[in-house]
Amino acid sequence: MSRRGRVTVGVLVGVFLLFTLLGWGIDKYTDYLWFAEVDKTQVFTGILLTRLLLFLAIGLAMAVIIAANLYLAYRLRPLLRPHSAEQATLERYRMVIQPRLGTWIAVIGIVIGFFAGLSGQARWKDWMLFRNSVPFGVKDPQFNVDVGFYVFDYPLLRYLLGVAFTAVVLSVIGALAVHYIFGGVRLQGVGDRMTTAARAHLTTLVALFVLLKAVAYILDRRALLLEQHVSPDLYGAGYTDVNALLPAKEILAYISIVVAIAIIVFSNAIMRNLVWPGVSLALLAISAVAIGGVYPLAVQNFQVKPSLADKEAPYISRSIAATRAAFGIEGTQVTPYSADSVVPPTDLASNPSAQNVRVIDPQLVSEAFTQSQQVRGFYDFGPKLDVDRYEIDKKTQDYVVGVREINDQALTTQQQNWLNRHTVFTHGYGLVAAPANESCGGLPVFVSGSLGTAGSQAANCASSSTDQIKVDQPRIYYGEQSTEYAIVGQESATKKTEFDRPQPNDSDAEQRYTYEGKGGVPIGSMFRRLVFAIKNTESNFVLSDAVNKDSKLMYVRDPRSRVEKVAPFLTIDGDPYPAVVDGKIQWILDGYTTAATYPYAQRINLAEETRDELTNQGTFALARDNINYMRNSVKATVDAYDGTVTLYEFDDQDPVLKAWNKAFGGDLIKPKSEIPQALADHFRYPADMFKVQRNLLTRFHVTKPQDFFTGNDFWAVPNTPDGSENSKQPPYYLNVQLPGQDSTRFQITSAVTPSKRENLAALISGSYVDGKPRLEVLELPDETAIPGPAQVHQRMTNNGTVRPELNLLQTNNQATVLFGNLIALPVGKGMLYVEPVYVKSSQQTNAAPLLQKVLMSYGDGGKYVVLANSLEEGLAALVDQGKKQGPTTTTPGNTGTTTPPTTGGTALTPQLAEAATALDKAIAEVKAAQQAGDFARYGTALQALDTAMTNFENASKAANGTVTPSTAPTTPASTPASTPPSAPAPSASTGG
Repeated sequence: MSRRGRVTVGVLVGVFLLFTLLGWGIDKYTDYLWFAEVDKTQVFTGILLTRLLLFLAIGLAMAVIIAANLYLAYRLRPLLRPHSAEQATLERYRMVIQPRLGTWIAVIGIVIGFFAGLSGQARWKDWMLFRNSVPFGVKDPQFNVDVGFYVFDYPLLRYLLGVAFTAVVLSVIGALAVHYIFGGVRLQGVGDRMTTAARAHLTTLVALFVLLKAVAYILDRRALLLEQHVSPDLYGAGYTDVNALLPAKEILAYISIVVAIAIIVFSNAIMRNLVWPGVSLALLAISAVAIGGVYPLAVQNFQVKPSLADKEAPYISRSIAATRAAFGIEGTQVTPYSADSVVPPTDLASNPSAQNVRVIDPQLVSEAFTQSQQVRGFYDFGPKLDVDRYEIDKKTQDYVVGVREINDQALTTQQQNWLNRHTVFTHGYGLVAAPANESCGGLPVFVSGSLGTAGSQAANCASSSTDQIKVDQPRIYYGEQSTEYAIVGQESATKKTEFDRPQPNDSDAEQRYTYEGKGGVPIGSMFRRLVFAIKNTESNFVLSDAVNKDSKLMYVRDPRSRVEKVAPFLTIDGDPYPAVVDGKIQWILDGYTTAATYPYAQRINLAEETRDELTNQGTFALARDNINYMRNSVKATVDAYDGTVTLYEFDDQDPVLKAWNKAFGGDLIKPKSEIPQALADHFRYPADMFKVQRNLLTRFHVTKPQDFFTGNDFWAVPNTPDGSENSKQPPYYLNVQLPGQDSTRFQITSAVTPSKRENLAALISGSYVDGKPRLEVLELPDETAIPGPAQVHQRMTNNGTVRPELNLLQTNNQATVLFGNLIALPVGKGMLYVEPVYVKSSQQTNAAPLLQKVLMSYGDGGKYVVLANSLEEGLAALVDQGKKQGPTTTTPGNTGTTTPPTTGGTALTPQLAEAATALDKAIAEVKAAQQAGDFARYGTALQALDTAMTNFENASKAANGTVTPSTAPTTPASTPASTPPSAPAPSASTGG
């Protein structure tokens, strides 16, 4: 290459490095400014220094090892090389390499060290946990070693072993190449193919590799406690692992040490050739196959499989105990619940828990919030609202809440310019709340947060004219929809440019505001303005008058990202929620500490276990991390006005959290004792944690090894009631008192069904008692036939009385019927199901769904069904149905069928008997049409069924209380396998 070419290449490389380093430096500088804003610079410096040190340590170690072996191979070259065609060819390479040998070795070492350093710096979490490890106080059942070794030490040791293997392998390859180029290793010619020095060098490296293999066998013994059983789909060492594979690994470790010694001795001191070292390596490979593979396989097939359940029983017990401990479900309280009452109790309408059932669906009602409370078209409440509880007028109940934020995508074209997006439309305004069990005209009853004309509109619907939830600072500068950076602050207090809110009672006028909080990074200096102009590729930072000496820049504004940045070692729950705490709007987030190396614990994929119908519909999907330990160890808050991030210790016994807090100076996370009571009053059992625990409890509620092995008592999380495949029913929050509880609690609840069946098996709930999490299970008897969510939804929507009303709500396909959260509530020794029914107009663009009816069922889900205008009306109607029907007796060992009472053997009237016969024929025709798949016939059959049902009801009334025959009440409500074609499409939203 010419001198000009070398200069050109050097300049290009220099420019590339300059811009790369400049970009990296600007990113780190702006990160530091952000951490200084939230007063968490110890996190920034701690992580940065740790990554730099690991980069240098691993990179330098790798570079030195590779370079030393290359140089040693050169120094051990033979001074005299035999003449051959091979050596003549290699002479050209030697002439290129030898004059600049040091440069070649340095470049190779630096390149390899650079990539090794990149790999090493990514292990900063493993290193910080290793350095700051604390004991778990729990020992594994096999080696009697503290679990802290597996969680804190094992990951780093395994990584360092991999680095050592890589260094030795690359050294062997590099040394072999140098020996070959400089004549130490020959492929042609007479005499030895390898010099004594080259043989000693290469065999020493090979022996070192074998010694590392011995270390790997020792670590593999511990790894057996982390791997999957052959059966029954559990983790940890099983019978074959403990009795065959563990001894095999130990024997192979000793054999590896012997082989390593044999390689060095036989190749350099006794035989001085590679025959016996080769034989030693072959014997090691054969031993690994025979001892580590064939022998365990024989034990598994001939000893374990014939009596698998008995052999694996102790190890199944270990896995069950470890899993329950690792995920915090070992203290789950299981309470039998007979649910044997199938008649609505007379006090159902006055039952406090029944009255508190939520009928406002947080997902479906979001559009109603937005349209009723937005005032301006760019306001938005997000796709899903949240559920919290507040005490108003000395009454605590749950509320559906949302914050009014600015949706940047909803700004008009004129409003989309840089000044408007970043200096005018900077914040939202107000927290809007509505009781979860009330509605008016299909809309929520708002009790706080109304603005302008929205307030008067809400007043027509009995909403509160004054805020019942007091907020001293309602402005939302940090929220879930705050995706853009904002520039706030003005030189003059009279020059207010930020849009604040419309003037009360005047939708055209507006108020302006200037930010007065401590949030944001000051960017008044020209240097900082230039830095952020480069980072955001935006010249207005330097040129615009909107940026002045008092300006502040707000970035990384959404609460979840802020907490993830402050605590990158935490997994953040996918559903942050706002709460009013001491007059301020605070975002509350749950942080989880996780690990993947808890011995014997079940390993799960976090994304798969937490995915359900609402994932990515107002909630965030969690990362696809494989873990086997999880704790809700941190409660975090983000102030919606100034962005302050606060981390509170919630699980004060979690060793992983203690290690992380220690790693960052010991004061990153505030002690649990410093949690304000006003904040603790709004803590709720986190949804993602509950999903993981619920899914595990479907199997690990079984604690007896034999029962677990058979799997007969396993449960399953039901799909959404509309029958969507691969869409699990989300859990829901309620403020109720479940059987066995001494008071009303705000808790998250979910129904589960028996595996591969759809009837109800249990209700799982999570709540806080005295500031500590508590999981409870209400388990129904095995012989129960109480329907599960999918079954009861079908039975209710296909009920002969309900179905015509649902069809009527569609008003000739001008509206769509949507079903809200289907809630199962154990009350009155029976099971109450409540499902709100929303109607959304098809004639209006972006029409909000309105709550029109409440669909309710009690008992077996088919006999007592009402479609009422409100929750109170529905409860009263169920009670009336129960009174008219009379007491119902349950047959012993029943399968869910009930025997209607008699009235002294009164005979059926001819009209009633004729109507019952016609009804049976109509039911049979519906079933036949459904099975045939004939939609036209099915629609005709449904119309005939409606007529027959009406005639039967009229005949029953005319009979003046005469009992109906046992065949008459049988409707097709319990038979269809899918929703009838004529029924409204049940787009169910079942979570929240």
